Amino acid sequence: MSILTRREFIQAAGGATMSRAIVPHVPFGTRAAIAPAMNFSRNDNTANTPIQFLIFPEPREISASQNNFVLDSQARVVIPSNASDEDLFLASSLVNEIGDQFGLYLKIERVENLNGQQRTILMGSISNPLVQQCCSHLSPSANIDTLGPEGYILRSEENTILVAGSDERGAFYGMQSLRQLLISQDNRLSFKGVHIRDWPDKPFRGIYLFLPGRDNIAFFKRFVRDYMALYKFNTLIMEMGASMRLDKHPELNYGWVQFARDANYSCRNYPPRPFHDIEQNSSHQDTADGGFLEKEEVADLVRWIEKHHIELIPEIASFTHSYYLLTRQKELAAIPENKWPDIYCPTNPKAYSLVFEVYDEYIDLLKPKSIHIGHDELFLPVGASPHCADVDIGELFGEDVRKIHDYLASKGIKTQLWGDMLLESVRGVGLKKQVAPDGWIYQTPGGMTPEQVGRLIPKDCLIFNWFWSKGEGTESNAELNEATLDKMGFQQVFGNFTPDIENYESRKKRTTLLGAATSSWSATNEFNFGKDLMINFLGSSSILWSGQVMQTEKLVDRIQSMLPGIRGRLSGIVVPSLTEKLIIPIDISEKFNTSETLASLGTDLAGLKTGLVYLQKIPFDLKSVNGKCAIAVGVEGRGNSGLADAVTGIRVGEAATSLIFLHAAAKPASNKESFRLIWDQEDTADLLGWYEIVYEDGFITSIPIRYGVNILEWDWGRRPTAHNYCYGADALSVGSHPDSNISFFAFEWINPRLGKVIEEVRLKGTKDFRGGSNDFNNSYGPVIESNAVILKAVSVVRKRT
Repeated sequence: MSILTRREFIQAAGGATMSRAIVPHVPFGTRAAIAPAMNFSRNDNTANTPIQFLIFPEPREISASQNNFVLDSQARVVIPSNASDEDLFLASSLVNEIGDQFGLYLKIERVENLNGQQRTILMGSISNPLVQQCCSHLSPSANIDTLGPEGYILRSEENTILVAGSDERGAFYGMQSLRQLLISQDNRLSFKGVHIRDWPDKPFRGIYLFLPGRDNIAFFKRFVRDYMALYKFNTLIMEMGASMRLDKHPELNYGWVQFARDANYSCRNYPPRPFHDIEQNSSHQDTADGGFLEKEEVADLVRWIEKHHIELIPEIASFTHSYYLLTRQKELAAIPENKWPDIYCPTNPKAYSLVFEVYDEYIDLLKPKSIHIGHDELFLPVGASPHCADVDIGELFGEDVRKIHDYLASKGIKTQLWGDMLLESVRGVGLKKQVAPDGWIYQTPGGMTPEQVGRLIPKDCLIFNWFWSKGEGTESNAELNEATLDKMGFQQVFGNFTPDIENYESRKKRTTLLGAATSSWSATNEFNFGKDLMINFLGSSSILWSGQVMQTEKLVDRIQSMLPGIRGRLSGIVVPSLTEKLIIPIDISEKFNTSETLASLGTDLAGLKTGLVYLQKIPFDLKSVNGKCAIAVGVEGRGNSGLADAVTGIRVGEAATSLIFLHAAAKPASNKESFRLIWDQEDTADLLGWYEIVYEDGFITSIPIRYGVNILEWDWGRRPTAHNYCYGADALSVGSHPDSNISFFAFEWINPRLGKVIEEVRLKGTKDFRGGSNDFNNSYGPVIESNAVILKAVSVVRKRT
């Protein structure tokens, strides 16, 4: 029987290997710390958007009211005279967002009673006396008492906006929906007129991720405020390890940094020099970007998370995946022969002294209601540890869980853990024979027996079920697995959740299923989240809130249309094309070197539009000259593209504020998950080529062209692969008729040297590029297939005069 890991499960579940992209080529973290929400999107909301698509996740009940609520200096936000902190937070959050986007700062007024003669915005829970006043005049169909926890009503009308929550979280989520109703059209601001009744399907709506590194704190805060909160997640499971300064055990911080360096500088996903070369996994050396934060930095993140109505659940792994505990305490390891041990010996009492001292430091700072203790993927070579050679591993595992559970319970903290070791249907029955790469024969444990689970694992543990999807081997018992956990008496959530779950309509009815958490298994930064996880994150949010599984292709189309706004909010960058009026196409036709057909690559651009086309207000000149329609360079890999490897001299001659490239790949390429190359995560997206920007003073900078990062293939619209989106470039249909199905991708690059004239652009293709492997190993994958980058047009955002 093969040993399935959590990361392999993502691929088996069908939710992996999705293509996506990154924001304009500006180094992340170089802009304002937590940029306020700006007018980032060219596609967010317009008067023509169908009403059911205005808000994501889609509300349970939504209908149009007669008129929009016009936003101007006469509108006001009202709060009670004795407003609560939460009332003030809702009001100031909305006022700041509108002001930071559009320069219109509404007044917040304290009032005793509502005045029907003034246009007002009122937000709060049912405990807010003004909300009570307003709700008393509504029809019974809007009765907030029937919504349950986290529910809200939202009524946007000509003179009044009411957001009323069944509780504080409900009011907060109503405000998140209101944020998405903001419309800017013809220099006029308004909120779309709607009536909404809305409530979540599941109470546990989570994301699992790593503690961010110091350089990504600003991004993380934007992610919490402008993504998790906006799309109604309420739980954050954060892997910690030794990534916070530990006063009692500072040696663990030092050991953690050395461990991360050793793995990365050895170019390995898993630690070097394991015992008998047996593969260790889940080293997660990119937690906190391989470093650690000060306690006050972590405390600030905790305050920010809680402020946005998200429960923080720290994941502090114990027993398995305990690298961070053992970097300087190898004498506690079950297999001390490993250079970097990952499992402590549960027969050694000193191991628990260390575990509990580390837990206490986190508990004192975070004050969590629950802690996730890990405990998955126990691949211990049975018999190799001299202290537990003759002991039933299932007994050791269960006793360890109970010991940690009881310690946490004594402090009023609940226990959560991964559930694979609790099921023989997942881990197998009894011992399993394995052969190490050097020929050494050993055994690994199967799952605990049902008797052991019943006797040893406390029933108030919340179990993370990451084996909910059909896979190979014994893991194929997907729905039986959750039924077994149910019968054992556990509550559970689906872990590693992806939006392609089967039979969810019936499975969600299980009362012990509280919800789900989708996962990130690589560094917490915009590049990784953008290119890998938009489908999983947003698709999961939609399911857990609405209770409905959206057909995958529709989900991808919806998310692709949302990405301009998401990209801007997560990056904190407003691209020049959204603020500037002088945007012109430049003539690149003298460098055209390809016709409509690239026979060797299967590309047929017959049916391309000609003349000016627009992406909102960005013009592109789609010329065709002497039978040539574009610039193409070859991406040389397996096979032969038959194209030049470079085209130089693409004339610009402007001190551009930004350049906007309209380009496409000739064929699909690959964008693998970032954890395939932890030491080189950017190269998990195939590098097809690059643009060289040549300035008047001879300086040259380059812009990588990465598949799914800022480019996809020209026939993207007709591909059967549904999980294919582009985070950092916007799809533009350029076919002359609907059946043409030709898309190019507009990618905006911001000039980091404002005022410097760009003389020319050079387009170059890569040769023999190798990206991430399809396997879970410590190597690059094979050389990619030959391809081409096709540049159709370039437009310039000119500097202001």
